Amino acid sequence: MVTIDNHYFSISQICESGQCFRLDPVSENTYELLAGGKYLKIEVRQQGQLEETGRTILHCSKEEYEEVWKEYFDLSASYADYARRIDEADEYLKAAARFGQGIRILRQDVWEMIITFIISQQNNIPRIKGLIRALCEKYGRRKETPEGGFYDTFPDAEALAGVSEEELRELKLGYRSKYICGTARMAVEGDFDLEKLKGMAYEDARAELMRLPGIGGKVADCICLFALHQMDAFPVDTHIKKALELHYPEGFPFTRYQGCAGVMQQYIFYYDLKAERRDI
Repeated sequence: MVTIDNHYFSISQICESGQCFRLDPVSENTYELLAGGKYLKIEVRQQGQLEETGRTILHCSKEEYEEVWKEYFDLSASYADYARRIDEADEYLKAAARFGQGIRILRQDVWEMIITFIISQQNNIPRIKGLIRALCEKYGRRKETPEGGFYDTFPDAEALAGVSEEELRELKLGYRSKYICGTARMAVEGDFDLEKLKGMAYEDARAELMRLPGIGGKVADCICLFALHQMDAFPVDTHIKKALELHYPEGFPFTRYQGCAGVMQQYIFYYDLKAERRDI
């Protein structure tokens, strides 16, 4: 097991931040994560009411942590340093960063994020999770957890390339079925190179992703940020659009936050999403 201090690291906030759809609570203080074909059990321990004063326990070996989860959770980066870059005069962004200070930008599997964010279009989080679960149960590979349970991996491009649009529609994927089939075939037939994508600069990667069926600018930015770790990506959905119009009518100061704009996007998104629970 590996123990991590909760300061600037909150599993509950990451779970609810809209970037990961296979991280779920299974009890009050326990979560399960499926990522990169692996399973991880996570325990969150708090001291009193303050989550940031507690610890998070990852049920894995130190070797697996160093090889997989340390990078996945971006634990080598100082998010305190990102927060310190916020303009002292920007009360809104300072409040958003305090409210969501446990969020980190995950380094997720590129293929999984491409399909995940195609599914996410015009959808809500519970339904997205259900659709992903159904896709994995049908076309992924079944594996055993250390506790003796089972989970399904995310299907690779080869598995999805052989599936018909009609079969995906049976899983309630609707119009997204066509996009998933087309994207999988492009990847398998060599019309889209996943490995080449990983080495591209942000603008080039964004443009390349938008070649895929059904992927526009917002979805491309989500993939750039949550998979490719392109930290200048700044996905704009309805939550972000509303916040920008209200708090940054003259435009968001991207120059100030070069190299961490995506972190600021997540603070704003989470703050707006959870507005009803604000206590600042």
